[in-house]
Amino acid sequence: MPAVASNVNKALKPEANSSRLLRFTGHSHFRQRLILSILSGRPVRIDAIRPEDQEPGIRDFEAGFLRLLEKVTNGSHVEISYTGTSVLLRPGVIAGGTVNHDCGTSRSIGYFLEWITILAPFAKKELTLNLKGITTAEGDLGVDTLRTVTLPHLSLFLPLNTLSTLSSSLELRILKRGAAPLGGGEILFRSPILAHLATINFVEPGRIRKIRGIASSVRVSPQMSNRMVDRARGILGRYIPDLYLFADVYRGEDSGKSPGFALSLVSTSTTGAIHSSEYVSRPSDPTKGLEALTPEDVATKACHQLLEEISTKGCVDRSHQPLVLTLMALGPQDVAKCRMGSLTPNAIQCLRDIKEALGVSFKITRVTEAREEEEQGEEEDDESITELKKREEVILSCVGINQRGFKKVG
Repeated sequence: MPAVASNVNKALKPEANSSRLLRFTGHSHFRQRLILSILSGRPVRIDAIRPEDQEPGIRDFEAGFLRLLEKVTNGSHVEISYTGTSVLLRPGVIAGGTVNHDCGTSRSIGYFLEWITILAPFAKKELTLNLKGITTAEGDLGVDTLRTVTLPHLSLFLPLNTLSTLSSSLELRILKRGAAPLGGGEILFRSPILAHLATINFVEPGRIRKIRGIASSVRVSPQMSNRMVDRARGILGRYIPDLYLFADVYRGEDSGKSPGFALSLVSTSTTGAIHSSEYVSRPSDPTKGLEALTPEDVATKACHQLLEEISTKGCVDRSHQPLVLTLMALGPQDVAKCRMGSLTPNAIQCLRDIKEALGVSFKITRVTEAREEEEQGEEEDDESITELKKREEVILSCVGINQRGFKKVG
């Protein structure tokens, strides 16, 4: 458990005037600020965490994330005020090794693992992380999305020698599935260590060439998965012929403690750009006026989300913009470029936090401006320019801080 300080303000007096101390307010972007603190080696203090709520302070899943950081690192010190509205983290070394953690049932496994994937390559030992809890839930990345989208985005930054047969591969295995509210799922995440990241130059989104999907179900009839596959095939089959949807049914002890089903979709372009969507079933809730979702409803919403995601263009999935921006800032002292669709509010705040913690500023150029600079005077079709402006695509570039890992270069 994180240590509780009797008076956080007194504990901070020696560092209050230090320029190394990062200070933030509010509970939003809680995880990314803690991760940036560990990567930069700078202590962070977060104040005013839900001060006006009926139950002020950090929630149990945020305390769980702090406990997970203590397990993954060595020497980290956490102080929490009595009311829980202030948190101080003095970061230690990213130790890695074998770590087991119970994520509880307040948030899914994706809440805990999403940002840990950034820490893992910089650990002293290869990180083998076993997490238990809810595998797919609304509001967090599901384990299927983490495996098929998050890890490929991370692998863009891993040098080729890191992916050799001599080192452990970057992988995520789903041992058990567990739906909300009781969970019961389990995953195994493993990451190789590295000496440094690779520079990314990803500015060509390409055209969509294939779509893959996983229709998972636990403690319900296998027909639920088949119904989602049939509906999704009927919608997406009109868009692209290379379509393969897989029904993943878990039974017995591997199916967790609650019934549920979900559909995860991934599209891949000719240049390797990935876009994704995911939708999860929900039971009826008369108090909130929510009706239960049928498998056809889940499939329809997931397909519409994917097509909307594809329409934003860019080389990076919108839900993974903060992850890619952070890895770009940690990269070598060379110009890294990436083309993205319209920036999400999370990505915009991530840019601000990166500048505060790492001192890295990004140059943001509209795709229309970049194209005009390249062609220098060539006449362009007015309709194509108008279409590009509607998409609001941007190219982000920066020079990284050359974050070093613990792997020895032979």
